[in-house]
Amino acid sequence: MSNHLFDAIRKAARPGASFILAADDRSWTYGDMLDRSGRIASALEALGVRPGDRVAVQVEKSPEALMLYLACLRVGAVYLPLNTAYTLAELDYFIEDAEPRIVVCAPAAKEGVARLAANHGAHVETLDEKGGGSLIELARGEAPDFPDAHRGPDDLAAILYTSGTTGRSKGAMLTHDNLLSNASTLRDYWRFTTDDRLIHALPIFHTHGLFVASNVILLAGASMYFLPKFDADEVLRLIPQATAMMGVPTFYVRLVQHPGLTREVTAGMRLFVSGSAPLLAETHRTFEDMTGHAILERYGMTETNMNTSNPYDGDRIAGTVGFPLPGISLRVADPESGKPLPDGETGMIEVKGPNVFQGYWRMPEKTQAEFRADGFFITGDLGKVDERGYVHIVGRGKDLVISGGYNIYPKEVESEIDRMPGVVESAVIGVPHPDFGEGLTAVVVRKSDAAIDERAVLDGLKDRLARYKQPKRVIFVNDLPRNTMGKVQKNLLRETYAELYAHAGNEKSVQARV
Repeated sequence: MSNHLFDAIRKAARPGASFILAADDRSWTYGDMLDRSGRIASALEALGVRPGDRVAVQVEKSPEALMLYLACLRVGAVYLPLNTAYTLAELDYFIEDAEPRIVVCAPAAKEGVARLAANHGAHVETLDEKGGGSLIELARGEAPDFPDAHRGPDDLAAILYTSGTTGRSKGAMLTHDNLLSNASTLRDYWRFTTDDRLIHALPIFHTHGLFVASNVILLAGASMYFLPKFDADEVLRLIPQATAMMGVPTFYVRLVQHPGLTREVTAGMRLFVSGSAPLLAETHRTFEDMTGHAILERYGMTETNMNTSNPYDGDRIAGTVGFPLPGISLRVADPESGKPLPDGETGMIEVKGPNVFQGYWRMPEKTQAEFRADGFFITGDLGKVDERGYVHIVGRGKDLVISGGYNIYPKEVESEIDRMPGVVESAVIGVPHPDFGEGLTAVVVRKSDAAIDERAVLDGLKDRLARYKQPKRVIFVNDLPRNTMGKVQKNLLRETYAELYAHAGNEKSVQARV
């Protein structure tokens, strides 16, 4: 029987070839991958997982966590990766909404997760950052030759949650063909072969690290240095042995600040890719000056995987995201009417192709609202196409903030701040930040007799929101600026506080998304 995506992975797998080189010196061949993913698939099936069931996963990055993703493909389950920063309050929504058969979490989180799961009829297993845990113990006793479940191109492979402007996350439903078509296109467009060795320092709960980096390597039969997180010293140690790296802008900011980045160190590399957030033109130029390599910037999103890419051969122009990938149609349209606009004019970016998701989980009306009648998906990103055909992202609708590579919708943060005693209202914005692209900032109006201050707001959010959603600064004002219709003019707030983080930098934590 056919298992659409995994059949392609299996076809590219040479059992004796290297697949993963881990930071703890463990190594995995493609034969190991087939063995371990088969055992975990058997364990999942023994736990009652059937084709179409959801498996929710909130664990630290490890080779075993990647094997769990592959095992879900093999058993026919729908993989549901969750950001490790999500709090229990946030996790409760995902479990209630997705109704997973099984939730896999870190051992230390099991007690709290089990309480939530019990309310929604889910079973809990554990997996730690070293590859141990109850799920792996179960898998050790299972046979490796798992008979893969039949899955067709339109069957769901994954659900990835993406925040909405209302503050409630939406589950983007991605099919086997969404993932296979996009990874195959990227493999060919970026010319990955069995000879490639990728530096993989991205998280694997987002599109970038899981579907772009991992799936491309799997379909190329290539290998990767699988790092738990980005560390500039470790990356520079590995670069002479590698051929490619995929990262977010923050990675490249760190590298150009490092004295070890030279032309000699990077001489053997053939490709540096950046995505998940806009790369500053200054970073692009500095990196090229220091290494001779022009970073390849591309554009994608949770709902579509990758849409565009700067060329492998040809000019990689700073500040652009290149051309639509083969098989993908892109247009810029009037946001209201959907009428296509000529090159050079700014409007809403809309895309169509085999990469575009099936819709939002259990949200048929929302799904319908996000598609044009002719099948084009309305991305919510504002952009233009220049005279050479390069796509420029010039702004974002829906007030999206991208900080350190993570998508943050202000409404969710504002709702938490507005419920605090002493707060009248708040507006959350993103303003330029040298390390994170945008620094999440809360502008708050407090009651005249309230004693609430910046520390109280930040402390009040600690257990309510994932760390990356917590503002870096809280500023108090008497009133928020509004237009004649009463709408808060966030553009004025962004202008007012544009220099707030001008001298910030060298922050220790590196947050990366998709």
